Amino acid sequence: MLSALIQLIAVLIIVGVIWWAIQQLLPLIPLPELIRRVIYVVMVVILVIVVVYVILGLLGTVGGSLHLPR
Repeated sequence: MLSALIQLIAVLIIVGVIWWAIQQLLPLIPLPELIRRVIYVVMVVILVIVVVYVILGLLGTVGGSLHLPR
């Protein structure tokens, strides 16, 4: 359980730093507003998928140790 929490924190820190870096660099690239908005939407979708994947992994770890029905 402790290793799952450490992995969760590590993944969220890495994803957060990547999110921050992309948000800082995106305005420096000369793009039309439509392309910039599409990139932002794709970033949000990828971020949500990663967070859901991490949460499901954590719930799988908790469910395995507590013997909860799936």
